[in-house]
Amino acid sequence: MLLSEIAARLKLEYTGEDLDITGVNTLEQAGPDELSFLSDSRYLPRLETTSAGAVIVPPEKAEMVSRAIKSPNPYLDFARVMQLFHEPQGMQESFPGQEGIHSTATIDPTAIIHPMVFIGANARIGPGCRIFPHCYIGENVVLGRDCLVYPQVSIMAGCRINDRVIIHPGAVIGSDGFGFIQDGEERVKIPQVGRVVIEDDVEIGSCTTIDRATLGETRIGKGTKIDNLVQIAHNVQTGENCVLISQVGISGSVRLGSNVILGGQVGVAGHLEIEDNCRVAAKSGVGKSLPANTDAGGIPAMDHTTFLRNAVLLPRLSQMNKRIKQLEKQIQSSNRPNQGEDK
Repeated sequence: MLLSEIAARLKLEYTGEDLDITGVNTLEQAGPDELSFLSDSRYLPRLETTSAGAVIVPPEKAEMVSRAIKSPNPYLDFARVMQLFHEPQGMQESFPGQEGIHSTATIDPTAIIHPMVFIGANARIGPGCRIFPHCYIGENVVLGRDCLVYPQVSIMAGCRINDRVIIHPGAVIGSDGFGFIQDGEERVKIPQVGRVVIEDDVEIGSCTTIDRATLGETRIGKGTKIDNLVQIAHNVQTGENCVLISQVGISGSVRLGSNVILGGQVGVAGHLEIEDNCRVAAKSGVGKSLPANTDAGGIPAMDHTTFLRNAVLLPRLSQMNKRIKQLEKQIQSSNRPNQGEDK
């Protein structure tokens, strides 16, 4: 679609020469025929180095790129452009008479596919894989060697699962990330057009959800072990050999280093970085990035030693408050002048 046509659909002005736009992408990953956007000044350095053919930007930033669409709300308008390029999942397999294994799927003869499994268009199932009943494998999914996919697992379109990955019952890989933007009284859905990549030797617990990226990839690093009921949001990146215990929730675009351990029910706010070898105690809320080798706990998360000291004091706060009030009264009483003292 021509850049001029996109601008016309958005009812916005564009600058620079016209260009045939083939898709959308991030500032970091966009190619010379793709459209990107800038809505946060924190990413200005990326605007200066991007290879994107055109960028949706605030009007005052239009001169920084060779081709621009000027927008008062670049994020909202980028979401609208994504809708123009986004093909809904399942479109390649929605024709009459197609059930079970799509005719274009490639399945290694050593793979074991149990009854009542659906495998979509252009999916590839590697040697030694075993897929149990009631699984959904979407179009263009790739499974490597010796993967074990237990019943009722859904792997949505375009996801890549590497070698020796174990996925337990009810897990969902590649569901839409939770992305909406306010437009007046309406919340506009931001299409989630990226994918999920699961590296070698990862194990994923029952009813865990790993959301596809808005753009680019959500990536789970080699050897990572994920417990049941974990939520991993869009564009999260984990390093190798991480451990995520049950009911952990990781918000969008968080980056974990290698060997990170998150205890049960830890919550991590979006766009943070938790570096190598960090450990976070159960039920903690991480609201800022953590440097390497940090042990943290609490809400908000703090140095673990400080957290333990505070935890010891917590049951005594009521008693301590009472004593402080008594001491304040004594101090006030001792500071009063004697009734018979000369003035």
